[in-house]
Amino acid sequence: MTQSPRTILVTGGTRGIGRAIVTRLAEEGYQVYFTYVSRPELAEELCSALAPAPVRGFCLDAGDPAAIVQFFGDEIKDKVFLAGLVNNAGITRDSLLVRMKQEAWDEVLQVNLTGAFVFLREAAKIMMRQRWGRIISIASVVGQMGNPGQANYCAAKAGLIGLTKSAALELAPRSITVNAIAPGFIATDMTSTLPQEIQDAYLSRIPLGRLGTPEDIAGAVAFLVSDAASYITGQVLGINGGMYL
Repeated sequence: MTQSPRTILVTGGTRGIGRAIVTRLAEEGYQVYFTYVSRPELAEELCSALAPAPVRGFCLDAGDPAAIVQFFGDEIKDKVFLAGLVNNAGITRDSLLVRMKQEAWDEVLQVNLTGAFVFLREAAKIMMRQRWGRIISIASVVGQMGNPGQANYCAAKAGLIGLTKSAALELAPRSITVNAIAPGFIATDMTSTLPQEIQDAYLSRIPLGRLGTPEDIAGAVAFLVSDAASYITGQVLGINGGMYL
């Protein structure tokens, strides 16, 4: 890979894990494009905080396949060397299975799985011509073990793992690696809304005795997009403090 600057696209980049990933990759010297769907002031603040690093935010709904395709045509294809894609955008619409509305199921699957597929597909088309690339999807430990009240979210994250493994097999001949990271219980805005008793229950199952941080995930992403990870593909990296099934 000789092209410069190397550009990495991070979906859902303004808060939590996404923000930490954008920050770490900018510090590593990449040109970073990130997407967001609301609160443009957060995107502006992030770009300002990382200046003069080449970081750009784009308002783009991960649940809108047509908009994703147009974005790649307008901003990526033949305009940058797309070194990496980090599929991070995700939402939750929690409810017990028997009470879950069809809309809650559809919305989570649309954003968390279908959107990730469209981003991956469009990135792969470009990377195949480059004959190089890194694709990382942020899955979840609950996609491996399940979680009460999150059937939609767990199904989407489990699907993301299957998508990762299939894409890795298809894209390996073009020197494109595809991996997933399955975070455990990470201290973010999303997890902070859980009742304290649930947080305490999770903490009791973590052998390292602490919650993970967004920076823990960002460090793994930085490794997987690097040349040092060129022989790693089709893998699911659990970053969970030892919290397994």
